[in-house]
Amino acid sequence: MSHYAPIISAFVTLILAMMLTLSKIGTIQDIPNDRSLHAEPIPRTGGIALMAGILSGWMMLIQFWPWWIVLPALGLFVLSLVDDIRNLSPKTRLLGHFVAALIVVGWSGVSWLWCLPVLLFIVWMTNLYNFMDGSDGLAGGMALFGFSFYGIAGLINGNEPFAMLNFSIGAAALGFLYHNFYPAKVFLGDAGSIPLGFLAAAFGVWGWQQGYWPFWFPILVFSPFVADATMTLLKRAWSRENLAQAHRSHYYQRLVQMGWGHRNTALVEYVLMLLAGVSALWGTSLDVQGQGNLLAWWGAIYLGLTMWVDRRWRQYEATKENITDV
Repeated sequence: MSHYAPIISAFVTLILAMMLTLSKIGTIQDIPNDRSLHAEPIPRTGGIALMAGILSGWMMLIQFWPWWIVLPALGLFVLSLVDDIRNLSPKTRLLGHFVAALIVVGWSGVSWLWCLPVLLFIVWMTNLYNFMDGSDGLAGGMALFGFSFYGIAGLINGNEPFAMLNFSIGAAALGFLYHNFYPAKVFLGDAGSIPLGFLAAAFGVWGWQQGYWPFWFPILVFSPFVADATMTLLKRAWSRENLAQAHRSHYYQRLVQMGWGHRNTALVEYVLMLLAGVSALWGTSLDVQGQGNLLAWWGAIYLGLTMWVDRRWRQYEATKENITDV
């Protein structure tokens, strides 16, 4: 019966997202601001549908639930849903993220030497997923590819329940994508992006602790998000910008603004997600030197991509200034 879990997750998310999209009464609206790439208010209730879909599929696997992951994820969902409605303070949100991460660190069996790095990794993944949720089809696509590769790795290592738990998240993301791919009819909201980021980190730590993959595997699988969010944060910190202020300086946002649009940006990102996931799976079979070379190559790829986008962005800005002067 556990094989039906992903199908249930996809179907429930698909139908519920449609219902929440059709019903405009009382929906949480995403009002365009300085960070937005859309011009009109869009319901941001997709996270409700996504989490309902995930939990519906997971009910088939309840005897295999890692409660130290499920309960914090549900807590973050509730906290983020309240934030979607009432706009909680950054300190309140961050406190919740740290509490959820501490639970995972405490129950996952991580050695004390790894406690702080793992804690920061979980908190960063939780937040960066939210940062990267700003273009149609992007966050849903990363969840589809990322958790599917987790699931494949679980099958390779002979743990079918672990695989089905991950496949259910990926399937729910697919159901959500039907309504979120350009032109998006519904957004995730924090209630969707925050739990997804947390689950990406928590399942990554769980798989690492079970010996299914090296510590770098989750980072490479989700590297399209990790690289963009991390590089953008470092650049803004270097420029002494207000890191809490809304912005549109992520690389994916600049691609959209330069004329690629939501659809093309998402499709190119999907190719990157696929390549990163396939290479991560392949990399687990390599020796230590081979794994190091793989990570070095990906570091060079992301450095090259960010430099290319930065150069094109400067040209784009210069062109806009010339048009304005004329």
